Amino acid sequence: MAAPCGRSGRCSWAALVPAALLCLAARAAAEPGTASGATPSTAEFDVRPGGVVHSFSQSLGDYSCTFTYSAQGGTNEQWQMNVGMSEDNGLFSCSIWRPQGKSYLFFTQFKAEVKGAKIESAMAYSQAAAGTRTDIPLKQEEFEITETTVSHREGKFRFELSKLVIVAKTPRDEL
Repeated sequence: MAAPCGRSGRCSWAALVPAALLCLAARAAAEPGTASGATPSTAEFDVRPGGVVHSFSQSLGDYSCTFTYSAQGGTNEQWQMNVGMSEDNGLFSCSIWRPQGKSYLFFTQFKAEVKGAKIESAMAYSQAAAGTRTDIPLKQEEFEITETTVSHREGKFRFELSKLVIVAKTPRDEL
């Protein structure tokens, strides 16, 4: 398994800590009553082919996640976006995926952007876990991570996308 890379692009075993945060945030987002006053939310949307740029957004309190993409081939696919907060409101998570696990569309571009928080860790996958299949991560050269976005890397991305997971650190007011 390849260790995920942060914004700096350096991969190491220390990067496994953000991977653990991804798991915790995804689990927290799926559990009702996580953050005080912020109920996790999952919404379904169609990913449509045709080469036109489309966007889908979801907000949770002061934070939002927007998925922008262009795809070719096939017909509409049903996808989901989940946004949630950790119990201490320190992490905002955004997961975008195809529940069936594998997308048959060819993505010409993609970008997921968070607002109100800075990305702590993120990962993109060519195949999402479904049934007996497991997540298959994109190669690190296929996508890039900035403070607020995860996007395809022009000329390196191999057109396969089935899942994006982002964990972003929320700003904290010091007492």
